[in-house]
This record gives sequence, C-alpha cells and structure tokens, in this order.
Amino acid sequence: QVQLVESGGGLVQAGGSLRLSCAASGRTFSSDAMGWFRQAPGKEREFVATIRWSGGSTYYADSVKGRFTISRNNAKNTVYLQMNSLKPEDTAVYYCAARYAHGGTYKYDTWGQGTQVTVSS
Repeated sequence: QVQLVESGGGLVQAGGSLRLSCAASGRTFSSDAMGWFRQAPGKEREFVATIRWSGGSTYYADSVKGRFTISRNNAKNTVYLQMNSLKPEDTAVYYCAARYAHGGTYKYDTWGQGTQVTVSS
C-alpha cells in the first residue's frame, strides 16, 4: 500500500501562486498515476489534474487548465501541483491520490490527508 502526505497549502491573495507537494511512500511501483482533487465547503470533491508515473502524460480539469501544472519527480516519488493565477473559487482542501489498475479499469484507491488552500479576494 502507498502512503501519501500533502504539503504546501496556505493563504494567498487572488492572482497569487502556490505549489503543493505530495510525497508518496510504500509500494509506489504498483500505482500507475497520481491525481489531485479538491473539495470546497458544501461541495462535492472534484478532479483537478492527473499525471502518469511512466511517460508523464497529464490531464486537467477545464477550470484549472492553463493556470495549474502537475508534475512529478520519480526519483523522489513526489508529485507537485503548481497553481498560478489563483482565484477565490480555487479555495478548497486539496487531496492527492494514487491510481491503480483493477482489471480493465482504474481507480484512485489511496488518498492523502489533504491540505487547505485559501484564496482571498
């Protein structure tokens, strides 16, 4: 199993930047991709971005495309989320998650504890 620890959240003014980190330990070789998700108060958790460990292909939610960048450092088993041009609506708890293959499907099975991002207007 993989353990995930997020860091880098905080309070920032609108238009500012933050970089989140997600350090993975344990059986990281069994995961095929990592994702970032977020959950704002009173809202459902939503997908933000994903990156594959092998090859580094990425995919973003439309709401963050062009502002957020997901990257990884395989040697450090760490995934990052660079967030630029932040907006108040980006305020949420951000979670990283590890994705695994289950037969012909993929599922995010392991989650970190989350890190709070607050964007003031």
